This record gives sequence, C-alpha cells and structure tokens, in this order.
Amino acid sequence: QVQLVESGGGLVQPGGSLKLSCATSGFTFSSYWMYWVRQAPGKGLEWVSSINTGGGSATYSEFAAGRFTISRDNDENTLYLYMDSLKSEDTAVYYCAKDGPGTPIPGTGSQYDYRGQGTRVTVSE
Repeated sequence: QVQLVESGGGLVQPGGSLKLSCATSGFTFSSYWMYWVRQAPGKGLEWVSSINTGGGSATYSEFAAGRFTISRDNDENTLYLYMDSLKSEDTAVYYCAKDGPGTPIPGTGSQYDYRGQGTRVTVSE
C-alpha cells in the first residue's frame, strides 16, 4: 500500500532552518508529481510547493519562494523540503502528498490522493 512518512520537524528559532524528508513506498515514486502542504493551528490546508517527476521543475507559494527548496531523490523514493529563514508564521504541521485524484490542493489546480501523517514544525524563541 501507499505510504508517505515525513520526518525532520521540530522546534527551531526564528531565522533558523530545517530539512524535512518524506520517505515513500507502495507506488512508483518517479512517476508522480509530489507536493508539500501545511496546516497551521486553527487554519486550513495550505499549499507550500510542488515538484515534477524528474525534479527539474518546482513551484512555490508566495510565502515559500526564496526561503524553501523542494527536491526529490527518485533512487531513494524520498521527497525533501529545505526551509531557511524560518518565521513564527511557518509554524504548522507539514505533510507530503502524492499527486492523484482526490483532495484539491488550495491555490493550485492539483489534487492529492495520499498524504503522510505529517511532521510538526514549531518556530519560536
């Protein structure tokens, strides 16, 4: 079965950085666009970034552009999100998601059919 397992979250000070990972299994990772989405406390799901199958094309939400970098390793079936210059408003649970018919990703024309359990990122002094 499809599995997406995020890791790498934690507590970080404003201005700090974190690298999230998403280990996947149960599908042909290299054949699917992948996404990072997040959900802040008391708020709805928010798109963070998308990456194409080969990893050569990525798009970012306005808040992520210039600070976050999405990447993937198709040999290791793993998706990454490097986050720099973190702000308190980046505090959220971050999820990786697999492209497919299902849940719309806000602000994009895309949908995901599976997502992981999430990894919590807290940006605070």
